Parts: sequence; structure tokens; C-alpha cells
Amino acid sequence: MSISRYVFGLGILLLVCACHDNAEVEAFGFEKPAHFPEPTYTFDNNPVTEAGFILGKRIFNDGSLSRDGSVSCASCHDQAAAFSDPQHRLSIGIDGRVGDRNAPQIANLAFMKNFFWDGGVIHVDFIPLNAIENPKEMDEKPTEVIKKLQTDTKYPELFQQAFGTPEITTPRMLHALSQFMVMMVSSNSAYDKYLLGQEALTQEELKGLELFDEKCSSCHSGVLFTDQTFRNNGLDSEFTDLGRGVITEKDDDYGKFKVPNLRNVELTAPYMHDGRFESLAEVLEHYTNNIQHSGTLDPQLKDGIAMSEEEKSHIISFLESLTDYDFIANPQFFK
Repeated sequence: MSISRYVFGLGILLLVCACHDNAEVEAFGFEKPAHFPEPTYTFDNNPVTEAGFILGKRIFNDGSLSRDGSVSCASCHDQAAAFSDPQHRLSIGIDGRVGDRNAPQIANLAFMKNFFWDGGVIHVDFIPLNAIENPKEMDEKPTEVIKKLQTDTKYPELFQQAFGTPEITTPRMLHALSQFMVMMVSSNSAYDKYLLGQEALTQEELKGLELFDEKCSSCHSGVLFTDQTFRNNGLDSEFTDLGRGVITEKDDDYGKFKVPNLRNVELTAPYMHDGRFESLAEVLEHYTNNIQHSGTLDPQLKDGIAMSEEEKSHIISFLESLTDYDFIANPQFFK
């Protein structure tokens, strides 16, 4: 990433932090970027409203979702890291319990077909239930969460504004959380501006794009930078985490994990489902020299991906052009 672009992004972050309270109110709602595919989220059943978004944001940041009030959704999904968990290799839950995987970023959920590293959830509305009920994450029952929200004097009015009555229910809580999360659309990186003819990429970034298309785009395809499939990318020859196999119980899915979205990837270390790599350089080195063979290894990786050190540098420069500074500094997501 160029110094000038970094300084510009930092300046934007400081500017919006200083003045977002005085910003003019604009029309509110979900808007698909012109160069993005159609969303998969069921907006007909749960249209985004400003009141629903505000309620969802409050719940997202509320520790009441966990058994002892210590863990919120935001605990593992930091806006500055594109709503990923940059603090831990394996995400930490209630009582300091170490989870099984690193929490993935939750940008652009409105366009995804399945969720989590193993695809165990196929609708945004049900994502929070997994975290709430997981004993290593929030270790709570949804019925208990609702009881806690009902005793908070601020929530009845917020539910009234969002849904027309003050009744606090699990479906309404989940709909509010979805309204907040599907608004996390990251689509304004330097690469997006290049696609739309608004900004030029550097020569190094363009070379990286060319190499990325050649060596990486068969899996990290399209503007979402994921084909949304599940693949074994050669991390291990034996599996302590069966990945997609946990869900399907099929031997052919052992060791397969969802191809991650690479938007804002510069910010979302550590990498892979278990956070084993701390840098993009380590990730590319893995694909070049450290592929582990097993029965479910993706056939494209049986010989690794040949990349020189110079080519790796170019690819990383391109990946850094996917950082969306407007997204990570967007004041509408601030607590």
C-alpha cells in the first residue's frame, strides 16, 4: 500500500470521527453497489429501516447476548478490521474460552449464500444464534437473552420504533441484527474505483491484478473475491477440524473450508480458519512451497502455485488495493 493512500485513509478516519455527529441526515436503506451481484438476503421479509438498523447496532454491541454480559458480537468483529477478529488466532469467548476458529469478517453478508467457515448457516438471520448458543462463544440461551432485553428500559421504545410495537421477541431481535449487518457493504476500495473508471491503480497494483487473475481468481472470483465454495487448500494432511465435513458428514468434505472473501484482506489477519498465518506473505508462501497433500486436496493445488518473490510482492500490492477506508471509518457503524 502506498504511503499517500495510507495517509489519505487515516485522514478520512480522523475526519469522520471528529464530525460525524454533525453530518446531515441522508436517505437511509440498503443500496446495491452498481458493480455488485444481486443480493441473496431476503429483504422482502425484513426491509432495512433506520430504526431497525439503530436497534440492531445496539444489540450487536450489547454484552447481554452472552451468559455473563462480557461478550458482544462486536467483541469478535471489529470495524477497524472490516468486522473481523484481529486480536486472536482462535477467537476468545466467555470466561476466556478459546474457540475452534478465527472469527471471519462479516462484510458483504447480503451477497453471500452461506456463512461461517463450514457453511453451517445459510441465512443471515440465523448467524447470531450460533454465537449465542455456542458454549465457547456466548454460552447463552436465546430465551434468556430476550428476558434481559425486556428488563432494559431502553429497548421497548427501540423495538416500538423498529417494529411498531414494544414487544421484544427472538425473531425481532434477529431481524434487527440482520438489518445492521447487511448494511455492512464494502464496495469503495481503490480497486472498485478502478473498475468504475474513477481512479487508476499503480503499475505495481496492475501487475498484481494480472498475476492474481492468473493464479488466484479460480477460487477468489468476481467482485466478492470468493466463489463461495468449500475447498481443501492444503493446510494439513490430517484434520483436527473437519471443516465442511462437520456439516455434511461426508468424507469428501473433510478439511474443506469456505473460500474467504478477500476484500479488506490487508486488515483481516490472522489468516485461514485457524488464524495460523500472520501475514499475506506467509499465506502466499504456503501456496508456493508448503501445500500438504490429502485425499480431499483441491486438484488445482497438487503442485502448489508457482510464484517468485517479486510476483508475490505485486500480488500483495494488489490485495492492499482492496482496502475500503470509507467502510472501516463509516460513522453509521460506530457505537
